[in-house]
Amino acid sequence: MLDINFIRENIDIVKKAVSDKGVDIDIDELLEVDKKRRDLIAKVDDLRQQRNTAAKDRNIEKGKQVKEQLDGLEDELKIEEDTFQSLMLYVPNIPSDDAPVGSNSDSNVEISKWGEIPKFNFKVKDHLELGRLLDIIDTEVGVKTSGFRGYYLKNQGAILHLAVLNFAFDKIVDEGFTPLIPPTLVHEKALIGSGHIPFGKDNTYQIGNPEKLASGEEVRNPLYLAGTSEPSLLAYFMDRTLLEEELPIKVCALTHCYRSEIGDYGRDTRGLYRVHEFDKVEQVIICRNNLEESEDFFKQMQKISENILQELGLPYHVIATSTGDMGAGKYRMNDIETWMPSREGYGETHSNSNLTDWQARRLNLKYKTKSGQTHFVYTLNNTVLASPRILIALLENLQQEDGSIKIPEILQKYTGFSEILPKKHDK
Repeated sequence: MLDINFIRENIDIVKKAVSDKGVDIDIDELLEVDKKRRDLIAKVDDLRQQRNTAAKDRNIEKGKQVKEQLDGLEDELKIEEDTFQSLMLYVPNIPSDDAPVGSNSDSNVEISKWGEIPKFNFKVKDHLELGRLLDIIDTEVGVKTSGFRGYYLKNQGAILHLAVLNFAFDKIVDEGFTPLIPPTLVHEKALIGSGHIPFGKDNTYQIGNPEKLASGEEVRNPLYLAGTSEPSLLAYFMDRTLLEEELPIKVCALTHCYRSEIGDYGRDTRGLYRVHEFDKVEQVIICRNNLEESEDFFKQMQKISENILQELGLPYHVIATSTGDMGAGKYRMNDIETWMPSREGYGETHSNSNLTDWQARRLNLKYKTKSGQTHFVYTLNNTVLASPRILIALLENLQQEDGSIKIPEILQKYTGFSEILPKKHDK
């Protein structure tokens, strides 16, 4: 959400952001609603003053007349306020000046690269072939149990999944992030605060059966399954005014995540790349409203994810995400894509975002300076690591000719084994 005063004073800049990000909102309509709303506020305030004066003067007739006018205008004002707030939720953040401008991922720009692309002197197997050979992945039974994109991780595959997540979680905690175990069932307010509603609502599972109190009474506030821990990590601080000395706040979580992927059928549907449920280590930073400071934190988060991939020995590249691919709330976004041999290319594994004060305004999250001034904070978030998608890169890049997998040394203290052998070789 942007400040309405900023929108009024920078109409062309906001309209360009709307166009560059492909957001469906009419800024002229918003400004018309805003003007009508302000006019009504002035009239309502004036009538309330007249009502108070009439009450003070014991002028009953005048009080009745004012009340009739006031009731109608207050109803009208509520409608305009609701329309205004709804439209404001669709106003995108202004992207950085150096963000690539484009409508989709085709306009993303590679900004760095690490690692050597592996060269195999044998026919490469994809992760599903390896999963069957090693008896560590079963999508056939997964589909029977869970439906489209369902899967089981088995045996050493399950252990490897937990190992890589625990490695990433330990890494981020060692970097000074406070670990939380947040809810994965969240109210709409938390998702509005993070920006996942309205923009990501199509990919968010809503719980169909309502909550019930002990009395059996149904609670009508809808619940959603979070697609990332970002909304619940941010919501922990919602509606608060922090002290400047409390900042920066750095928190992290390892949670199960759910995404309906309703807009992505036909894309990456084979295997473990795009699934409905997965696990993810997420990091969130809340800092002062200082752009330079937030950009430094952005670089720090980027470095953590890159270091993880380097320790795993997985080649990757970093891309600057285009305006049309970064999402409405982002000021800057970098993706890390890791090499996946079966794709003969890179696949997205990490996403790093600076949202300036766009989320904070939706969350009503502020801080008070030492001099007593109050400002909205800046927020940032980054995927430390997500699995099972990262298993695609691990299995495919580290495969041997016989289908066995060499486990990175950094993971061996978590797995308890140094390789995964084809089932026929297991003892």
